[in-house]
Amino acid sequence: MLTLLRPVGILYLSSGLLVLAQFRGHFSPRMNQIFLTPSRMINRGVGLKVEGSSFTLDGSPFLIIAGTIHYFRVPREYWRDRLQKLKACGFNTVTTHIPWNLHEPRKGWFYFTANLDFVTFVAMASEAGLWVILCPGPYVGGDLDLGGLPSWLLRDPKMKLRTTYKGFTKAVNHYFDKIIPMIVQLQYAKGGPIIAVQVENEYGSYHQDKRYLKYIKKALVTRGIKVLLMTGDDGEALTRGHLTQALSTVHMRHIKKETYDTLFSLQGRSPILMMVYTARSLDGWGTAPHSADSHMLKKEVREMFNASFSLNFYMFHGGTNFGFMGGSASLDNYLPMITSYDYGALLTENGEYTPEYFSYQDFFSFSLGIPKHPQPDSIPKATYKSVITPYYISLWDVMPYLEEPISSVKPICMEKLSVNQGSGQSSGYVLYETMIISGGLLTTKGHLQDRGQVFVDDIYIGILDHSTNHLTIPTKMVYKNNPTLRILVENQGRLAYGQDINKERKGLIGDIYLNNSPLRKFKIYSLDMKTKFLRRDLPNIWKPVVFKHQGPAFFLGILRMGNYPRDTFIKMEGWTKGVIFINGQNLGRYWNIGPQETLYLPGPWLRPGSNEIIVFEEFKPGLQIHFTNMSHLGY
Repeated sequence: MLTLLRPVGILYLSSGLLVLAQFRGHFSPRMNQIFLTPSRMINRGVGLKVEGSSFTLDGSPFLIIAGTIHYFRVPREYWRDRLQKLKACGFNTVTTHIPWNLHEPRKGWFYFTANLDFVTFVAMASEAGLWVILCPGPYVGGDLDLGGLPSWLLRDPKMKLRTTYKGFTKAVNHYFDKIIPMIVQLQYAKGGPIIAVQVENEYGSYHQDKRYLKYIKKALVTRGIKVLLMTGDDGEALTRGHLTQALSTVHMRHIKKETYDTLFSLQGRSPILMMVYTARSLDGWGTAPHSADSHMLKKEVREMFNASFSLNFYMFHGGTNFGFMGGSASLDNYLPMITSYDYGALLTENGEYTPEYFSYQDFFSFSLGIPKHPQPDSIPKATYKSVITPYYISLWDVMPYLEEPISSVKPICMEKLSVNQGSGQSSGYVLYETMIISGGLLTTKGHLQDRGQVFVDDIYIGILDHSTNHLTIPTKMVYKNNPTLRILVENQGRLAYGQDINKERKGLIGDIYLNNSPLRKFKIYSLDMKTKFLRRDLPNIWKPVVFKHQGPAFFLGILRMGNYPRDTFIKMEGWTKGVIFINGQNLGRYWNIGPQETLYLPGPWLRPGSNEIIVFEEFKPGLQIHFTNMSHLGY
């Protein structure tokens, strides 16, 4: 999903209706679809088909009323709750994406359990009475780091993502060999709920290789995908993203009267599926949060259904960019995404009902004749007592306990580090050290991605990032003999979309200069901040906090509770910037520049008794970790 700044009336629906009137069928949106559910359709014939200007499911007229939920952004323990709430609102279909980078974070190492068990998610959707539209990629967008592509692909210096470049297609084929057989068994004809599969995502706006979409389509079909295939593009890219024998669907940007003319010329008298209809866009750190006119949204939805559009609401429930899964956008400048993926959805980040939820539920019931289903109760929340972090370890004290650093004459980007069984480092931080003999002007020439804290020994000098490419290292400060220049570089998230994704290597991606001379002889430490790092690599050398430490450090606190842990929100008031972990789970980033002020902590990730909290604070810590039962996202 591309970043979107949404002007009122962007759909140009009134203009589109003039076109639709030419070929609209006899389909009435107010129809009986009660029997068209996975549990009631035992004897399966043909699945979802295009019949004139309508969809049919097993021969019966069918209006797709879908909402997107990303299983990987929601705690597994809450999947059923969110799906039941989707059904209770009046939706009949859930759309979800499969992020390759989470399922194969290291080349050849696949994960399909716990929060990545998409097969169980799809089965739960069926049990909830929902059909499924699946988007298996390989690129899925979704505002994810590199759009869901694994970063180890970028170890190849010639890599051309989303093309028929052999290095890319070889990796895709290996991935598809693993994942597509799992999807095949969940298709409609085999008794599963999957009624459609999307081929790639918004390729018309990328369009680097005319052969690529056909290649991906063939890769899906030859492995057994038989359900309806779709493509999805914005109004300006429909033609470039179109595939023969696949339905073109519309994403809501750049839509005007000509959009519908284009659709008609591409596929004739066919149904229109607004595959990405969204209330808001993503929010970035340090920017004002986006909002939308709910009355305009309702008006547009009503017009779409009156025109027999099918609809997918992106997002019905956004969830959270746990860990480092969030990507970045590039508008006027680089914009890293916040941890929350609330997205102005019909359910809040923690699954609460919104006023818009009930508004749409009433609309679906009164206008479309969809019966109301029982709603799951709201999940209880708690405000826990504030936690003091009485112990800390400076990052500099941790260094001797880590694995041997990588020695290199020149800087190495994180993707090309010889770690993780040859897959490089995907996320987190990298520390670069080199000896210097004088101060002067330190210049990156754009080779630092994304944000670097600069130290001489343990003396803080300043920040280098996308907007600051040089710093002065004072010559008159008192340093040790042969002082060490240290640059702690954070990957704040790779671009989720756009033409520049092939360039999205992180860390020091080239030479940096001191007084115009390139620095040499680096020691490089991988600090990926994964669970293994916290549990095995972080030494047990905690020291009491006897003064307010400044500089990168880990802080330890204990949250104690009774037998029934509940959802809560963490408020890092007084802290500056960093990452927080609960019982080894990475909740995500916090940053005092906002707009996000709280981090969602799911109750299932807590346990009765003691819960270990570790905070990696980059600069200046607060005195306590606070908890609240309210989300504060800056709206």
